[in-house]
Amino acid sequence: MDTGAEHKSVILLVDDEDHIRELCRLYLQSAGFEVTEAQDGPSALQKLEQQEVDLVVLDIMLPGIDGFEVLKTIRSRQVWLPVVMLTAVGDEEDRIAGLEQGADDYLIKPFSPKELVARVKAVLRRAQSPIAPEEMDVIRFPGLMLDASQRLATAGGEELTLTPREFDLLWFLASHPQQVFSRDQLLDRVWGFDFEGDGRTVDVHITRLRQKLLKTPSPYQYVETVWGQGYRFKPQPREQ
Repeated sequence: MDTGAEHKSVILLVDDEDHIRELCRLYLQSAGFEVTEAQDGPSALQKLEQQEVDLVVLDIMLPGIDGFEVLKTIRSRQVWLPVVMLTAVGDEEDRIAGLEQGADDYLIKPFSPKELVARVKAVLRRAQSPIAPEEMDVIRFPGLMLDASQRLATAGGEELTLTPREFDLLWFLASHPQQVFSRDQLLDRVWGFDFEGDGRTVDVHITRLRQKLLKTPSPYQYVETVWGQGYRFKPQPREQ
C-alpha cells in the first residue's frame, strides 16, 4: 500500500448540461483533480453530505434548487468551502449576488475549460495558503483578534464566521493599519493578479465584513471608506 501518494483535491462539478460537465471533468481530471458530479441542486447538496470535497464549481441555473440556494446552504454549513460560480453572459447582477452570498470566484459562460482549471487552481491555492509563512501570527486590536494559523477571527470575544476571502481581506487590511488601498490594489493583493473581477467585488466583500462585525459585541468599527480612494483599517468607536 502506497501511503505516500499525493492527495488529489476533489472538485464537485454542478451543472445540468451533460456536455459541459463531461468537458470540464476531462480537463480537471487531466490537471490532476478528482471530480464528482451533480446535475441539479438537490443532488449537489446530497453529494456534499455524502462526500468531502475541496471546491465546488456551481452553475446558477439549476433544476430543483438553483445555484444561489445551494450556495446559501453551503455557506450555512461549510463556510470555508471554496465555490466558483458559473454565470451567463451579461448577468452582472447574478455575479454580484453570488459574491454577496459568499462565492469566491466566477466564470462567465461560455468559457474555456483551460480557464476553469486555472481558476480552480488559483482559488484552491489562495484558500489553502492565503497568507505567507513569514506573516503567520496573531493580530490584536481593541475588541478584535485575528489568528492566521487557525484562520480564526473574534470581535468582542465572539467568533466571526468568515469565508476564506473575507478572512484574507480583513487580515490584509489589519496587517496594514491606517494605510489606504484602492479597489484595484485590494483585488491584486487579496484576490491575486489572475482574478478578473472588478471593483464591485471588493465593495461587496467590504459590505459583508462590516455587516458581520456590526453584529458582534465589539464597540468598535474597523474598516473605513476613504471616499474617492478606497478603504483602510482604522479601529474607532462605533457611532452612537
